Amino acid sequence: MGRIIAIDYGQKRTGLAATDTMQLIANGLTTVPSREAIGYLVNYVSHEPVDLFVVGYPKQMNNEPSANMPRVQAFMKRLAKALPDIPVTCCDERFTSVMAHRAMLDGGLKKKKRQDKALADEISAVFILQTYLERTKYNEL
Repeated sequence: MGRIIAIDYGQKRTGLAATDTMQLIANGLTTVPSREAIGYLVNYVSHEPVDLFVVGYPKQMNNEPSANMPRVQAFMKRLAKALPDIPVTCCDERFTSVMAHRAMLDGGLKKKKRQDKALADEISAVFILQTYLERTKYNEL
């Protein structure tokens, strides 16, 4: 089995998370500048098996698309074109940033580290991936 990669795509930075090869555990991978995200992923899949990309789908509380939605959709199209053999799907990303900041607080990170937006984006990608894994496992039961 290959890994599943979660992507928290933003205007400036993109947080990435990956499963283990058994697709059981979500781990933070890195945060890259958004303009370099596809290049990073192309390089990553050249030496790691990847079965699926899960992109965080930005919605507002009323279920309407957020302002970032057009950028995310354009990114998904570019990713599918760059790596056509790997499916791209999406997963609701509401509250992932709030959950990331809460996890940093609960983890005891100092204030300076909690202000690291790149770390928050990576943790958000972990939450997107964990949500996707739980949703697919629940649907299998």
